[in-house]
Amino acid sequence: MATKEFLMRGGPNPQRSMLVIVDLKEQFPRDHPLRRIEEVADAALAWFSPTFDRMYARVGRASVPPERLLKASLLIALYSVRSERAFGEELEYNLLYC
Repeated sequence: MATKEFLMRGGPNPQRSMLVIVDLKEQFPRDHPLRRIEEVADAALAWFSPTFDRMYARVGRASVPPERLLKASLLIALYSVRSERAFGEELEYNLLYC
């Protein structure tokens, strides 16, 4: 009887992954204003991409992509975060920024 109850509730599956992968964009409503803002920002930054390519060196250590920096600056302005440092700290617990 105990074995049957165990099987009904599911048992350990050694083939299952220990990690869970979650798409952060699926955690927020489809009509959230940041979704539209991100679309517009991505379109504008795609237009600037060739300019960014010309500005950055071909050799050397990789830097943070300018698109990521500009989108972070946009979020800082939209959410009135007091500094880039404070924004970096907030990134650790606010999924909306990801």
